[in-house]
Amino acid sequence: MNDANLNSINGADEQTSKTPRVVIVGGGFGGLAAAKALRKAPVEVILIDRTNHHVFQPLLYQVATSVLAPSQMSSPIRGILRKHKNTMLIMGEVTGVDKEQRCVFVNDADREHVPVHYDYLILATGVRHSYFGHNEFEKFAPGLKSLADAVAIRNKILSAFELAEAEDNVDLRRDLLTFVLVGAGPTGVEMAAALAVFVRTTLRSDFRRIDPTSARIVLIDAARKVLGTFAPSLSDAAEQHLQKLGVEIHLGQAVEKI
Repeated sequence: MNDANLNSINGADEQTSKTPRVVIVGGGFGGLAAAKALRKAPVEVILIDRTNHHVFQPLLYQVATSVLAPSQMSSPIRGILRKHKNTMLIMGEVTGVDKEQRCVFVNDADREHVPVHYDYLILATGVRHSYFGHNEFEKFAPGLKSLADAVAIRNKILSAFELAEAEDNVDLRRDLLTFVLVGAGPTGVEMAAALAVFVRTTLRSDFRRIDPTSARIVLIDAARKVLGTFAPSLSDAAEQHLQKLGVEIHLGQAVEKI
């Protein structure tokens, strides 16, 4: 894969090349799939992402529960696309699109609002977590969409046990060892199960004044089933597994306030 920066891209725009340019915004699953599909196409591909690495999001919960290290969850985008000779990578943030001028505007480390022109544009920016109309929850309950999110959650979990170990007040200690997860979809179910295993195995013998296995793990969802979009048999099996791990499940209850 060719290296690129905004200066060289601008210079290329002044050339009279007739090769169509495809700009891909986002280096996640969608963006990488598009770049790979265009590997042998007669086009110039420019992939723009805020970072220079791809994160395997489905396993972020394992970073949050100390099963995997952050380095095991990411791969350099340049390495993934090394053999794609028609592809260049820009590490920058796309701040806007001008459909009339057919360009995107990019900020990088030392420049802002730099236009990068395209013939074809693919927006694969991914999604962010939703609080279903309660955006005020965000400062109390971070999402799990990036390595930074996963590491922050991991640190909060470990800090809770350290604070509980030093706490003399029984009520405060109980509060510190209560973990509430809102949402019984795939991420919530995986996170609850991994956290239950973590406190009952990895941390089981690490403390002297507290019993990590006494930690409460509470899973709440407004729906009537865990994994509500899955087949009933899978939903029932997941719920039974969570219960065996000691997870408290509260269904049909929406969280209105924190």
